Amino acid sequence: MSQSEVRATATAYQQWRQAKNVITATTITAGGIGVLFAILLIFFYLLYEIMPLFRSASVQEGIEFEANANAPALYLAMEEQAEIAFRLGETGEAKFYQLSDGTLLSTTDLPLNGVDILSFALESEESRIFALGLSDGNVLIAKHDYRISYPNDKRLISPKLSYPYGESAFTLSNGLAVEQIAISDSDESLLIIGVSNGKLLGRRWIKEEDFLSEEVTLSEEEVQLPKLDITPNQVLIDPGQRWLYVLGSDGGFRLIDLRKQTVADRGYLFDTGSLSQARFLLGGISLMVASDHGAVGQWFVVRDKARESGYRLQAVRHFDIPNGGSAALVTEHRRKGFASVSSDGQLALFYTTSHRRLLSKDLSVGSVQTMAISPRANKLLIETSGGSLKTFALHNEHPELSWSALWSKVWYESYPEPDYVWQSSAANNDFEAKYSFAPLAFGTLKAAFYAMLVAAPLAICAAIYTAYFMAPALRQKTKPLIELMEALPTVILGFLAGLWLAPFIEKNLPAVFSLFILLPVGILVFAWTWSRLPANFRRHIPDGWHSLLLVPVVLAIVFVCVESSAPIERGLFDGDMRAWLTNDMGVSFDQRNALVVGIAMGFAVIPTIFSIAEDAIFSVPKHLSYGSLALGATPWQSLVGVVMPTASPGIFSALMIGMGRAVGETMIVLMATGNTPIMDANIFEGMRTLAANIAVEIGETEVDSSHYRVLFLAAFVLFIFTFVVNTIAETVRQRLRTRYGNL
Repeated sequence: MSQSEVRATATAYQQWRQAKNVITATTITAGGIGVLFAILLIFFYLLYEIMPLFRSASVQEGIEFEANANAPALYLAMEEQAEIAFRLGETGEAKFYQLSDGTLLSTTDLPLNGVDILSFALESEESRIFALGLSDGNVLIAKHDYRISYPNDKRLISPKLSYPYGESAFTLSNGLAVEQIAISDSDESLLIIGVSNGKLLGRRWIKEEDFLSEEVTLSEEEVQLPKLDITPNQVLIDPGQRWLYVLGSDGGFRLIDLRKQTVADRGYLFDTGSLSQARFLLGGISLMVASDHGAVGQWFVVRDKARESGYRLQAVRHFDIPNGGSAALVTEHRRKGFASVSSDGQLALFYTTSHRRLLSKDLSVGSVQTMAISPRANKLLIETSGGSLKTFALHNEHPELSWSALWSKVWYESYPEPDYVWQSSAANNDFEAKYSFAPLAFGTLKAAFYAMLVAAPLAICAAIYTAYFMAPALRQKTKPLIELMEALPTVILGFLAGLWLAPFIEKNLPAVFSLFILLPVGILVFAWTWSRLPANFRRHIPDGWHSLLLVPVVLAIVFVCVESSAPIERGLFDGDMRAWLTNDMGVSFDQRNALVVGIAMGFAVIPTIFSIAEDAIFSVPKHLSYGSLALGATPWQSLVGVVMPTASPGIFSALMIGMGRAVGETMIVLMATGNTPIMDANIFEGMRTLAANIAVEIGETEVDSSHYRVLFLAAFVLFIFTFVVNTIAETVRQRLRTRYGNL
């Protein structure tokens, strides 16, 4: 080959080599950019899903039309689709309107027989049943109802006024006017309580259904009620027919236990001002009361062992209404929110659980008389003092969230005190959603802590021994074997942890505690014994192979602990260590707990930490350790003073990556913890993590609902947590590299 051909071949080789370098660099760069782009896409997609949670409520003006009524309204309501409105006047005139254009659909007069309406009570927005207290001592019960049909494939809503218990009025008092009235209708009974001449009067009608004809008959009985020492302004009965709330115009209240027929609690609702309005929140547990000074309070009954009655009416939250007192106060039909309009038309929207004012806006409607909110909380209907009706469209999709609802203690209905609670669903429709991230974040950190407590010492010590002390031939077999553990699916580990390990630990608790003590002691005793054996005998085991001697020792200690578990339990704990922990030590024990998770998840995390840490230690240049040994340092001194500082960035990275794996683990904690969202550091209690919570609930939630978006918010919190931890870890790693990189 000529010299020119040699040069041409060399040039071509150099060009091809350069091309390969460019291709490789481009591919690696593109891959890195692709990874970063994918992470950014995940970040922005999570933001896209959770941003509606923080969108402000808004209101849009609709149409205005005349009521054409001869008396002020007692009650306004709308049907499910907010297409038809119902208005009941003080004279008993019932009207239905088409809300799209204000057309009057029908007018019906209640069968009052010439008597006057003195009081009004709504059973619930869901049932649409209402009661009217009459001047002759009777009570008329009616219901506004809507029938849907589809003539010519078009939806037609036909409103009507019905009488579920007949058009005949119920007698409550003998000729004395019913000044105040309350009604509660359940599957078992109908309960009506009224006030006549300052006295409480009650009647209950027990419902008896015929098995064959399914006809319901009512049997009447009198309800015994205590005498009052206040002048009632309003009375209300809770849906369970347990509590009667008697409210005075001065803000005083009496809580009456209808089962015991005694006054359970008494006091005042406001420091200043008088009672303006009172309404039940959805479910009838919370009582919303408004004063004429612009304050709204949420109250509900809680247990109180210090009281003789065992209960008290507790003030839970207070809300301030802008521009003075409320002319109208309505509660949402399907959520724990309410709306208030002041006498000059200032609208305010609130949500109780999140303790938020969602909207404050002047509606410019003048003086307001009464108001209604649609069942879907997407429309308001307001009647002004001038006799006109005006509609407003509401947009308030996700009012349940606030910083305090997510991270602070919240006093939920029927709870004795504020607490951190995650409970996103229940069987009943009036459930109060509880979206506290605190127990989930705590559970995430708890699971990661116990997993790292098990994995970190074992993995780091194993990495040190394997990389620095173990014989090369044995290392070539041990390292791949440990790394192979990482290929085991976590669902298998979770399955084994939940169905085998958890019952095994519960059955052999003394063995578990014995292992924590006897295993390290036994290994140290064996090491000391080995050092005292004759040198000629010890030479039979080459350096770097001593770890194999510990295998039978560890197995023997485990066998002895397990076999002696039952005798120890019978002799020291009366045959049941779990009961001893619970009853004598006050430590609750769940079968699937943090100890099980720590062992199972530690087993999953060990290969990750071991592999990275072992590579970091083994990659320390040999001349550093050889130089240290040449200067007279022992192998341990070389390890601690030279090798470990040099490998510390890699070891720290291994720990952080292992922790990230533990924080994001799903299947093991899903199957081995019991998934109880509680805040308890007890190693024998379970927990629920953010990742497991998303996996459990995302398949059951309604798309675009508040619950759905809250789960995406949980994923975003987990994403941010991982990002912050990794950023801190990288900063520490770079400082360690700068400090020890010059060794």
